[in-house]
Amino acid sequence: MIMSFSEMSKDSRIWIYQSNRKFIASELEELNSKIVAFLNSWASHGSEMLCSYQIKYDRFIIIALDETKTSASGCSIDSCVHFIQGLEKTFEVLLLDKMNVAFKQGEYITYKSIQDFKKLVSNKSVSKKTIVYNNLVVDIDDFNLNWEVPASDSWHSRFF
Repeated sequence: MIMSFSEMSKDSRIWIYQSNRKFIASELEELNSKIVAFLNSWASHGSEMLCSYQIKYDRFIIIALDETKTSASGCSIDSCVHFIQGLEKTFEVLLLDKMNVAFKQGEYITYKSIQDFKKLVSNKSVSKKTIVYNNLVVDIDDFNLNWEVPASDSWHSRFF
């Protein structure tokens, strides 16, 4: 069952899939439709799961699951990954590549490989104050506190 993201428990588990590019308006309509269809059918050992999603900045797909009633099984997590792989093919984007970094440069979100991000650190093009997206957050509370933070407050700090 899909709930509003804002109504989900703060300890709901989340998965963040960052796209290598922004989705355009026509894609967002189809993307939302596909996500709703998937989440309406998402189950763990045949049990309906209480879940939600949001798309931030037309680039990040955030899926939330309240595991107080039904925990995600290995099979349900696999089905979600398979679904995301399908989105990658449909929209010709990268969503599962964890070796890339998204960060703010002015009003824009930039997407670079970790190697390129390290070069930007060396060139002083990005600093510890640069806002980065920490996609390793584990639940909604962690997401609210630690997802969009200065590089010094995330795993990115090791590059400085």
